[in-house]
Amino acid sequence: MSGAHISIVGSGHTPFGKLDARTLEDLIVEATREAIAEAAIDASEIDAVFLGHFNAGMDPDGFASSLVMQADDGLRFKPAARLENACASGSAALHAGLDAIASGRATTVLVVGVEKMTGKTTPEVTTSLGQAGYQNDPAESGLSFPQVFAKAAEAYTERYADPLPAMARIAVKNHENAMKNPLAQMRREMTFDACNTVSDKNPLIAPPLRLTDCSLITDGAAAVILTTAENAKRFKRTAAIRAAVQVSDYLPMSRRDFLAFEGPKKAIAQAYAQAGIGVDDLDFAEVHDCFTIAELLIYEAMGLCGPGEGASVIESGRVHSTGKTPVNLSGGLKAKGHPVGATGVSMHAIAYRQLTGTAGDIQRDGARLGLVFNMGGSAVANYATVLEAGRA
Repeated sequence: MSGAHISIVGSGHTPFGKLDARTLEDLIVEATREAIAEAAIDASEIDAVFLGHFNAGMDPDGFASSLVMQADDGLRFKPAARLENACASGSAALHAGLDAIASGRATTVLVVGVEKMTGKTTPEVTTSLGQAGYQNDPAESGLSFPQVFAKAAEAYTERYADPLPAMARIAVKNHENAMKNPLAQMRREMTFDACNTVSDKNPLIAPPLRLTDCSLITDGAAAVILTTAENAKRFKRTAAIRAAVQVSDYLPMSRRDFLAFEGPKKAIAQAYAQAGIGVDDLDFAEVHDCFTIAELLIYEAMGLCGPGEGASVIESGRVHSTGKTPVNLSGGLKAKGHPVGATGVSMHAIAYRQLTGTAGDIQRDGARLGLVFNMGGSAVANYATVLEAGRA
């Protein structure tokens, strides 16, 4: 669907990390209150609430949508619903908000994404996330997501070339970006040699994926406020949604060429067409680097290069912070963190801040157009959004 007549007018974003002192409710309330304050809106003006929350066994607060009302009494009696679509749950909530406005049922909508993951062990989180894979084929149901994307890296080597050096460079880039992002979970500089070498500090997780190729287990929340373009005229800072596309693919990997990344390619291409732009028009992109091989494949899906040429994009510097099309200025899932239900909303909140000149030390000067790409599962649920600067 096109979001051309809808704008983001406020955002909220908690720090990402291991937040033991904050409950799921605390995170929801914090992000919601910041978004309401940033928009300078009365909560009673919000017509509906949509919450992105994966929560396949990771947190006991299973009925989380009404926890948003704890942030402000003005939200009481507003319709609130939880959306779930694997690692794209946050974008699913955003699309529900867009649909509510486009249908005329709402003028202003609050979208929140949240996850609290660090209270579980790594094996428990891995098992929980694995539920987003195909369960009716023993060959697939037994795979963790690191193993799924390890297969992608192996297939890339067989079809094109060894992607591991490029993947290490992606990790270095995203950690470098995260050093400037106070909200990021892992603000730690990484060297190419450290990321490209298997060691005690960088063990193999699912060969050939190393620890530095994997995103983080994270707690956190983010929020955005959406409203009609007409209503947005009264707000101080706005970013218009030029395009919003969802493309879903077969769940079984055996039914598709995973390495071709057809779902992401179609979603991004349709978003470009809907917005009337090309890849060279973008000033930045926030994309779903759940594993470094995923970011490499997304370069190709974005049209930054041809199939098998992703390494050239990172080696040339195009996707670095000073390049023509910086990718994951926030640090991405790799270093900012990946609280599953919050990720899609976080990407949109960060994009909104880039386009309103409020992104702080990760600001891309003069940013006018940005792409958000959020993915659920193994390129199954694919959401692409093009956002444009409004008032800043």
